[in-house]
Amino acid sequence: MKIAVIGQSLFGQEVYKEMRKDGHTIVGVFTIPDKDGKADPLATEAEKDGVPVFKFPRWRVKGQAIPEVVEQYKATGAELNVLPFCSQFIPMEVIDHPKHGSIIYHPSLLPRHRGASAINWTLIHGDKKGGFTVFWADDGLDTGPILLQRECDVEPNDTVSTIYKRFLFPEGVKGTVDAVRLVAEGKAPRITQPEEGATYECIQKKENAKIDWNQSAEALHNWIRGNDKVPGAWAEVDGQKVTFYGSTLLDGRAAANGQPLEIPGSSQPGVVTKAGLVLFGNDGKTLLVKNLQFEDGKMIPAAQYFSSGSSAAVELSEEEKAFAVQMKAVWQSILTNVSQIEESTDFFKSGAASMDVVRLVEEVKLRASNCQLQNEDVYMNTTFQEFIQMCVRKLRGEDDEEELVVDYVEKNINNMSIKMPHQLFINGEFVDAEGGKTYKTINPTDGTAICDVSLAQVSDVDRAVAAAKEAFEEGEWGKMNPRDRGRLIYRLADLMEEHQEELATIEAIDSGAVYTLALKTHVGMSIQTFRYFAGWCDKIQGSTIPINQARPNRNLTFTKKEPMGVCAIVIPWNYPLMMLAWKTAACLAAGNTVVLKPAQVTPLTALKFAELSARAGLPKGVINILPGSGALVGQRLSDHPDVRKLGFTGSTEIGKHIMKSCAVSNVKKVSLELGGKSPLIIFSDCDMDKAVRMGMSSVFFNKGENCIAAGRLFVEDSIHDQFVKKVVEEVKKMKIGDPLDRSTDHGPQNHKAHLDKLVEYCQIGVKEGATLVCGGKQVQRPGFFFEPTVFTDVQDHMYIAKEESFGPVMIISKFRGSEVDDVLRRANATEYGLASGVFTRDISKALYVSERLNAGTVFVNTYNKTDVASPFGGFKQSGFGKDLGQEALNEYLKTKAVTIEY
Repeated sequence: MKIAVIGQSLFGQEVYKEMRKDGHTIVGVFTIPDKDGKADPLATEAEKDGVPVFKFPRWRVKGQAIPEVVEQYKATGAELNVLPFCSQFIPMEVIDHPKHGSIIYHPSLLPRHRGASAINWTLIHGDKKGGFTVFWADDGLDTGPILLQRECDVEPNDTVSTIYKRFLFPEGVKGTVDAVRLVAEGKAPRITQPEEGATYECIQKKENAKIDWNQSAEALHNWIRGNDKVPGAWAEVDGQKVTFYGSTLLDGRAAANGQPLEIPGSSQPGVVTKAGLVLFGNDGKTLLVKNLQFEDGKMIPAAQYFSSGSSAAVELSEEEKAFAVQMKAVWQSILTNVSQIEESTDFFKSGAASMDVVRLVEEVKLRASNCQLQNEDVYMNTTFQEFIQMCVRKLRGEDDEEELVVDYVEKNINNMSIKMPHQLFINGEFVDAEGGKTYKTINPTDGTAICDVSLAQVSDVDRAVAAAKEAFEEGEWGKMNPRDRGRLIYRLADLMEEHQEELATIEAIDSGAVYTLALKTHVGMSIQTFRYFAGWCDKIQGSTIPINQARPNRNLTFTKKEPMGVCAIVIPWNYPLMMLAWKTAACLAAGNTVVLKPAQVTPLTALKFAELSARAGLPKGVINILPGSGALVGQRLSDHPDVRKLGFTGSTEIGKHIMKSCAVSNVKKVSLELGGKSPLIIFSDCDMDKAVRMGMSSVFFNKGENCIAAGRLFVEDSIHDQFVKKVVEEVKKMKIGDPLDRSTDHGPQNHKAHLDKLVEYCQIGVKEGATLVCGGKQVQRPGFFFEPTVFTDVQDHMYIAKEESFGPVMIISKFRGSEVDDVLRRANATEYGLASGVFTRDISKALYVSERLNAGTVFVNTYNKTDVASPFGGFKQSGFGKDLGQEALNEYLKTKAVTIEY
């Protein structure tokens, strides 16, 4: 089909290219005249292809078509006019001339929002649905019959730019080309537009974009985002016009802490905070504005309103001066109408447009790859001098990032001063929970409160997920080179190592972990985990796949591994920092962003980790930490539509509930590491001393609060009594006491409710007839201490033989050495399958048993030997998915297959 393209812009260019790919003949491109010596992108593309290009300044004068213009158009012989984006008035002599008429792209769901500023008005009116229409042109104002429509959800904080980039541009190009196909096939409908719901709004201009403050916060937010970035909603502040950009509607009516800013007409003063400018609607609710622009074109972060212009100029080194010379040449190549670039040359006042901003940002990347600019950096530094100063500060790592503000709880303990954050960590800041809600976290050593911790609410979860989504989709994290991402994670691991004694001390007082174990395992393995996965960042890759060829053409198929997006992580209380590391490190290495809920009873090392992540330079929103209840925070994360993956470690009961919620909400990807009742089989030919030592470790390691703890020991009858005797002797040597005492072997259980369950668990064992050899009681001292316990004569039907204690309780049963298959049957007679073990000197027996034990991990002549490079995860109702090792990355990646025909 012969097509005339009438329009302009990148959108017009993409439609033009796609129609040519479809085999249509473009007989002419009619676009706008060059601006400042630069052709429109549509014209540039067509000229490159040798297509005739016409650049009429106008098509009509005083309402009448210009005859010579119309004749030049008719000479092209077009059978269809396509108007993908057209700012000129096209006369009906042209519209009606082709055999198939003319079709126009319009960025709204007609008949709603007819007129030139349709996207703006979609947002200003707070429409929940947006989209575009391709319609048949007529002599009305966007009233022609509808050919095709496609709709999308309008997100609460969408701007003209975000909805255009996400949907209206990419899907609009596809939709316009699809409409052309329907015309070519003779299948294009003509659906009369209904009058019901029809609206027509005027074009948005600067003069009518002034803010009326006598509205609700939501209406103000819609007005500001509906005018962002063009023409820009404005108001008078301190006697000058100030334009507002980057509006976000805030939840609730939480008080804003900052410096008040009087705004004439507003129901109350705005507040300049660390996050931006908080504004108030007449309903008392709030919105946040990120950026402000003054009448001279200068744009600043709203948070810097009272400090803008205060920073002194930096003196450039010789290398930086050379960079400035390169950038001056770039500015000169963009601003061709300026004879010489001076320090005071203003980028925009010299004629630069939005496409020039994109080019400038890319030119900087080519010359200084570690200077990652955003478009807003150019808007906020418009003169050449400001621009160079900003670039140099970024290259030096001094780019005016806001200092992290932490309201520490400080304690002098364990021969050191520890500083503990205690607020939620959302979008790179420590903040109070909605309504200022808190709870007390308890030291299990003596039962006293350590400090008040912010208690996250549902609205806090929504804010954290929104921050993580923005960081993934719009922030530098999602655009970052994988090797640079790895460098940041290495830096985080280094900071954790610098603070390892502080982290171990916090872990000891918050979870009851013995300090030496916390230093080696809780913290030490956490550092190893982040270093291990930092090394994976630039090694995540797909594969090429041979597929059947479609002769005479050929095919290339390859796969890409891509991050999931926003991931939720919910961790338990037994290894607070290590469980965070096992999941978060792989998640970040894969390129995702994280919202993590630590266990409510052990939040402090997670919050300290959040502080270190910010100091390591991880961008805002990449990591968010929300202490709170599982019923509230965990449930909302399971239900949230913007969370694409949830990793959980905890009980099987809760895991099932999470899995169901994730399925019902949006079919989230899920990985679950759940309960266990791990069997350990000890044969008579074992190394007895090692079996006793490792058998005790398998049960009493970390006070028994260990997901892979040996929940049941099967000891061959011929060595049973000797084994029990040796174990009891060793148990009596164990020192129970303060976890900060370097000689302590056994610290307090994590919290009071868990201690009470252990007491009840042992009472049930005694009642059912098992022999309590030692322990079984709470230690009579302050805190939540429980005696290391040994039960023998445990029969298969007993409660303690089937259920996990998650504490320092050794459950011993006998078996006959000749009945290997029978003891394997008994060991596997559980719905759990997390770990298992066998002790024997017979390698054939060891291999036979390890093959038949139905568990995700099998230890032979050892126990608890996990490593960051080895995958960890269970079978059956112990869950699915892996932590650690290369396999853990797959939990946080999705695979895309791409097939190309050539």
